[in-house]
Order: sequence, then structure tokens, then C-alpha cells
Amino acid sequence: MTDRVEAYIDENQDRFIEELKQFMRIPSVSAQEKHDADTRACAQWVVDHLKGLGFQAGLIDIGGKPIVRAAKKGKSSKRVLIYGHYDVQPEDPVGEWKTPPFEPTIRDGILYGRGATDDKGQVFTHFKAVESLLKTEGGLPCEVLFLLEGEEESGGDALARYVSQAKDELKADAVVVSDSTMYDANTPAITYGLRGIIALEAIVRGPASDVHSGAYGGGVANPAMVLAQILAACVSREGKVLVPHFYDDVVPLQDWERQSFRKLNFNDGALAKELNVPHLHGESGYSTLERLWARPTFEVNGIFGGYQGQRSKTIIPASATAKITCRLVSNQDPARVRDLVIEHIRSVCPNTVRLEINEFGASPPVLFDVNNPMIRAAQEAIRKGFSRDTVFIRCGGSIPVVSTFVEQLGCPVVLMGFGLDSDGPHGPNEHFSLDSFRRGTKAAAQLLRMT
Repeated sequence: MTDRVEAYIDENQDRFIEELKQFMRIPSVSAQEKHDADTRACAQWVVDHLKGLGFQAGLIDIGGKPIVRAAKKGKSSKRVLIYGHYDVQPEDPVGEWKTPPFEPTIRDGILYGRGATDDKGQVFTHFKAVESLLKTEGGLPCEVLFLLEGEEESGGDALARYVSQAKDELKADAVVVSDSTMYDANTPAITYGLRGIIALEAIVRGPASDVHSGAYGGGVANPAMVLAQILAACVSREGKVLVPHFYDDVVPLQDWERQSFRKLNFNDGALAKELNVPHLHGESGYSTLERLWARPTFEVNGIFGGYQGQRSKTIIPASATAKITCRLVSNQDPARVRDLVIEHIRSVCPNTVRLEINEFGASPPVLFDVNNPMIRAAQEAIRKGFSRDTVFIRCGGSIPVVSTFVEQLGCPVVLMGFGLDSDGPHGPNEHFSLDSFRRGTKAAAQLLRMT
């Protein structure tokens, strides 16, 4: 990167931050109908901002929240598609915010407000990288196509449908996503693997209504107890999933990955303290990072049934429900794992109750080749932007849109996040380091120059 580009980013940083604050002030909460007008206004703000940089930009309405599409040609025929989302999580619990969630506030070099890191602050680094290149070099080194959705935080499928319909015209040499994290505040990273997910709900039904436990206890099966027994038959006390054939397709870590994970010097004690748990727990035979990033899991997200009020109510509940998700790793097929889990749950459920299982969607895992030229270019771009070596990490979570891009566009996806897990993206006092914002802008500009 030329000194002029870096200098422009440094000299205009205060203005960049003020513009980001404007972006963040719009309460684009896609999950709440009362904010529908705000969400559309935010999408239009993005369109207007990118038009101001010379992009051909507009809104695409195919149901759901509008999609922002903006494109500008570059000096080469190569094209980089940059993805982001302009919608944000609800601000609840409002009472736990130290400053208003939609009035961005800076404290000690940190920008606080909803959307600071997820994803307005991160995607804005790319807006400003593009501006910096245009203002100092008179053009872009390659074509840039922005695609921002407005329902990432509410589970909508408008973007997936659009990408599927327009995949031929969206073809790119790479997709860049900045909606992930660095390894820690001093270690920038590229995420090369994401776990997939399946989501289910198991409902155990007994008597037609709650009944007196004194009159009927010992004569009918208790749905809450049966559900607990079913779940206990799915995961061992040591954390191993007991569903037959669950691990059949799991790809073991390569030696370089294990060595790389060890070099990160992950602190188990620090994580236990952060989470306020006595000790960490998980599948035996694997380090914590291996379990978090590269091993599949079976989790109960919620379990409920029967009396939930104060003191005691002596009943046998009519039903009990468990919300279940499984995180999947490379080579596991969500449909196959879903069928295995459902078959196992049915096999361990007694005939004294009725069992109902509902499905709530799935997303496959992804794993990228770290030797792909675009990923290596991003590694070098981040190293220059942050003046620090860049590490490769995996992520225990899922980003369904990444799978969509892989399946529909067939190009590498570069996950170069500038936030931190501790930025509180879905909680109160969400924040983003302004130093990371500045360095991330430099890294984003550098990547475009290297494309």
C-alpha cells in the first residue's frame, strides 16, 4: 500500500468515525416490525453513502428486508464481492447499557453502541478502504461489488434466494466477509473453518393435561422424566455424543492444525474465570480449542415442561420439551446427522409416551484451504494493516451465508474479522476498538490492491 493511502486513512479517521456513528444511530432491528421503517431507512443510507463514492447502488426487494447491491469497476477485470449486513440485534436488556444503544459513544478509544462490531463497524472498514483508494489513486485496483443484507439477525432467507437466482451475475474471484473475530486483541486472524448446525425440537407428551402426582404418580410415565432420560442417552457424562454413527464422517485435524492451535497458548483457566464456571468440560482426548473449533457437539438449548412458578405444585406435566442443536464439522452432512439424531431419539423413547420432533433448519460446515491464493493474500494484507503476524483459526459458530456463497458462487470466501468475541455483539454495551477499525480499514485496502 502506498504511503498516500495509509496517510489518507489516518488523516480522515475522525470523519470516518463520525460517519460510522451516523450509520449506527439508525435502529435497524430486523427482528421487530416496529423497526421496519428504520431498517429500510438504513438500507437507503448505505445506498446513498456508496453512491457518494461513485458506486452504482440500489435496493433489491424480493421479499423480506431489502438487499443493498452496489458495484464499481476497477482497473483489472477481477472482482471482489464484499458481504455484510446492516441490520442489528434488539437492544434488550436496555437497562444494562451504560449509554444509549443507538447513540454511539466513545470511551477510552472504544466505540460503544448497537452494531459497533456486528456488523456495521466491520463492514464500514471496507467502505472507507474503497474511499481511500479512490481518493488517492483515482480508481479501484479491481471491481468491487458490495452485497449487504438486512435480515441476518432475524433468520430471513432473502439473500440466499437472491444469490441463488442471480448467481451468474454475482460470480466473483473471491467473497470477503468481515463478520467474525480476531484471535485476541493483539492477534489478527483469518477464519478458515466454521461449524455447521442442525436445530430440532423434541416434545414428549403424556396425559392430556397436567394431573395430580399423588393420584397418578407411579401409574403413568412422567414426560419430564422421560425427556431427561432421552437426553441422557444422547450424550455421555464425559461429553461424547452417543448417537450411533454420529462421528463417522468427521475429518480429523491435520498435524499442522494441532501445532497451530497449541502455539496460540489458549488459557483454559482464563476462559473458566470469564464464564464463571468451576472447570471447563468437554469430550475427552481433545484440547479446549479442538473441542470448540473442530469437534461436533450435541447441545440442549432449552428444556421446559410442567410447573414453573414459585414454591411447589404436585403434578405430572402433560408434556416436556427440549430445544436441541448439533454443531457439525467438516464433511458431516446436516441431513444425515439430522436423520441419525432423530432415529436415535425415537429408539430410546419408551412407548408409554408420544414423541413429536420438529426441525428448524440446518447449515453445513465449511473448511477452506489456507493455501488458496486469495486467503494467503488476505493473510499478508492483514499483517500489513495491523503490523502483526496473522494466524489461522477456526470458529465454533455457524455463518449460513458463507455456505450459500460456497455452494452458489463456487469461489473462495475470505473471513477476515476485526472484532472480538468479548465485544458483546448480541448483548448490552456492544463495542468495537477504534484502533481495530483503523487498522482493519488499512487491511481491507491492502487486500484490494493485492487482488
